Amino acid sequence: MKPLNTISLNYTILLIFCAPNLFCLKAPANGTGEAALAAQSSDRGGTCKSMVESNGYDCEEHWVITKDGYVLNVLRIPLGRFVGCRKARNRPPVLLQHGMLLDARSWMLLPPKRSLPFNLADNGYDVWLVNSRGTEYSDGHTSLNNYDPAYWNWSWDELVAYDLPATFQYVYNQTGQKLHFVGHSQGTLMVMAAMSRDQLLNMLRSAALLCPIAYLRHTTSLLSRFITDNFIAEALHSLGLYKFDLNDLITMRTLKIICRIPSVDCSNMFTPYTGQNCCIKRSKTEIFLDHQPQPTAMKNVIHMCQMVRRGTLTMYDYNDCDENIKHYGQPTPPAYNMTCIPNDLPIFLSYGGADALSDVNDVKLLLDCLKHHDPGKIVVQCIESYAHADYLMAEKAKEDVYDPLIAFLNKLP
Repeated sequence: MKPLNTISLNYTILLIFCAPNLFCLKAPANGTGEAALAAQSSDRGGTCKSMVESNGYDCEEHWVITKDGYVLNVLRIPLGRFVGCRKARNRPPVLLQHGMLLDARSWMLLPPKRSLPFNLADNGYDVWLVNSRGTEYSDGHTSLNNYDPAYWNWSWDELVAYDLPATFQYVYNQTGQKLHFVGHSQGTLMVMAAMSRDQLLNMLRSAALLCPIAYLRHTTSLLSRFITDNFIAEALHSLGLYKFDLNDLITMRTLKIICRIPSVDCSNMFTPYTGQNCCIKRSKTEIFLDHQPQPTAMKNVIHMCQMVRRGTLTMYDYNDCDENIKHYGQPTPPAYNMTCIPNDLPIFLSYGGADALSDVNDVKLLLDCLKHHDPGKIVVQCIESYAHADYLMAEKAKEDVYDPLIAFLNKLP
């Protein structure tokens, strides 16, 4: 019998058989609103204790409420671990924004000496990590329960309009300084969409875009193409399933069992979604499955599928002129214009040659929009062997990506 060298087939089978449990709405254990937040965090153990303080770093937990009532959990690593790092004052704040189906823990899958948040802290930065709405630690709301369909009525448009401004304003108020921003995948889309509309610029010092997502027409991600071409998200949404959740307990346990089989190379499990990652060890995949993937709104998945099909960058299309007029005052959704990103904003942009989501051809479309950017204000890096997940879990991500990124930040006035 030929040994398995990937769990791609197994993963697909699991998704099919576990589908009834994957896309569901679960009642919260502790209710919603600010009063329950501390209890919820305590019940779950908390990322501060499990992933930050356990590695010798100070950690603070903050709560940010958006204008539309979502309660976001934000972690702060205010100081580095070493004595010299703990004396600096007025440390520049850096906000890290994770991608779709992930949360803030995705930045800390590597050992402390090799992960981006801890390296930033040790290099004199005040590090803030946000958990987007709908994820495990940011599933609260001031008036809605997270099993209410209305709770999941959002796409990345709302992340741009509400989550990002609320988080920026909070960190700015806490530190009194403009922010450096680091985004991965959907996190880059959020900040670019905001910048294209002249938002946040009064609080933004620089933007680092890892695996930038602006255009998706050329994506070669098998899973993304399958969901898009077969209108899977639209069909589920029409059936009243508003939450897209792969983090089903049974599914994750089964995957972990499969990953312990010696003949199975779990380092390749991401390939159908991200492309062939070059440098992820098997052990990192197991750590990933302890915390990820995270839920998102079905509407958010539909919005991404619209981008893939049309190759455009617009707000969510309700596919109904009356609905679009109701929301936007026009029959078609407004576009986000990447050429409107300020030409003098310091930008660090890094993409992988093997990335199936942030495809090279789509990145080139983005770079064409930035062709008039001040050449002294932009650094573009292409790592030919990297795919989407390498930027978070590759063994040499520190040397290949994080060190150049920190050097870029260190040079800014």
